[in-house]
Amino acid sequence: QVQLVESGGGLVQAGGSLRLSCAASGRTFSNYAMGWFRQAPGKEREFVAAITRLGTNTYYADSVKGRFIISRDNAKNTVYLQMNSLEPEDTAVYYCAARLGAVVKTTPGLFDSWGQGTQVTVSS
Repeated sequence: QVQLVESGGGLVQAGGSLRLSCAASGRTFSNYAMGWFRQAPGKEREFVAAITRLGTNTYYADSVKGRFIISRDNAKNTVYLQMNSLEPEDTAVYYCAARLGAVVKTTPGLFDSWGQGTQVTVSS
């Protein structure tokens, strides 16, 4: 399995921006589709964004479309989530996840490896 470590979370005011990073190690990063998920207190983990192995295609939840951008740098074994126009409803622990292969999924159970998560708090 690939090991994942997220960073970049924090406290931001509504309307602000944050950039999350997820560093991968242990396996060939470009063999994995990557995703970002989030989980707010008392809620289930939900899909945020995903990107194919070479970054050719990206996918977003409707709630973040137009505000968040997922990208990856395979030379640095890192995937990013640029979050703009943040809203209090975006407050959650954000997780990156890896799925071996070419097919992108949005269901948490179909991902192979997970990071420990990074807290994002958006104040109103």
